[in-house]
Amino acid sequence: MQANVVKNAPFTRMNPFPGKILKNIDLNGEGSNKETRHLEISLEGSGLSYVPGDALGIYPENDPELVAALIDLMKWDADAPVAINKDGETLPLKEALTKHFDITNLSRKIVQEAANFTESADLKGLVEDAAQLREYLNGRDLLDLLQDFGPWSASAEDITALLRRMTPRLYSIASSIDAHPNEVHLTIGAVRYTAHGRERKGVCSVQCAERVNEGDTLPVFVQPNKMFYLPESKDTDIIMVGPGTGIAPFRSFIEERAVTKAEGKSWLFFGDQHVASDFLYKEELEKYQEDGVLTKLDTAFSRDTDQKVYVQHKMLENGKEIFEWLDNGAYFYVCGDRLYMAKDVNDALITIIEQEGKMSREDAEAYLENLSKEGRYQRDVY
Repeated sequence: MQANVVKNAPFTRMNPFPGKILKNIDLNGEGSNKETRHLEISLEGSGLSYVPGDALGIYPENDPELVAALIDLMKWDADAPVAINKDGETLPLKEALTKHFDITNLSRKIVQEAANFTESADLKGLVEDAAQLREYLNGRDLLDLLQDFGPWSASAEDITALLRRMTPRLYSIASSIDAHPNEVHLTIGAVRYTAHGRERKGVCSVQCAERVNEGDTLPVFVQPNKMFYLPESKDTDIIMVGPGTGIAPFRSFIEERAVTKAEGKSWLFFGDQHVASDFLYKEELEKYQEDGVLTKLDTAFSRDTDQKVYVQHKMLENGKEIFEWLDNGAYFYVCGDRLYMAKDVNDALITIIEQEGKMSREDAEAYLENLSKEGRYQRDVY
């Protein structure tokens, strides 16, 4: 996606604002296995605004090393123009691969169509076996495809014509605009892992970690989230469960409640690996607790104990009080990992309702379902 700014037009998903980076720091301490970036971005002159719970969209750029590896492998001309849309608009190949095309995700369709440009029997066999193809697609990118099969009788434009456009990455906003006028803050965990014999990097997260410096700009837009929001009444109690980067929207919630002098109680469950290196926003949170903005703070650091302790375990330890808060009208929020954490927290919450409410599992599930319908159980999971 080209971040061409249309002057005098509102800044939107299709016309992102070039937000200047004011601050980019690593929140993790020495010895951490993680790298979590705190970004502060200027919205000055954008006309953009947001409320706690909203997300910020970023149009990222692909890793220049990955782009160079593709061009080198295929012996393409980096400056050759390639079409980037049906209107015939072109960009030099290197720029198109960097800014416009998604080169890190393969789809069934891309692999099927690529098979037309090679005599590779292996690729043709792969395309005909749905289960094998599905397995191949998992964790592989365009460079894998071009390296694994071939020789290719395809021009750069033949290949780029198969690719999808770069999509923006959405991150929960970690600030209150009332606390930080004309700014938006993000909490981004850098994604790095090894798969299929190669180091892999999250497109946007590692760009922010490695290649975005103070003074640079990122193309951004605000994405409202109508499903994740603070209660209308400032007197309502809130319980927030946000381990790791799931802390982001709750920093926003807490800042907002500090500015608006909300009377409702607030309770945060936070977890990560090590207290010494992974307690994100520790000083801020402890100060909010000291000031009475944050009523309760419970933490779980899984690698600091013989038996791994997670946020759901801390919830179960506090089941009686959690149920009292819920029964008195509290809102319950979860943000973070969809695959494991959110499911475990949901199960723990049902157990708490079942035990403390002295009801059957079925009735406890119905109670939680009702909270959800009332907008009092909200999840922002990914």
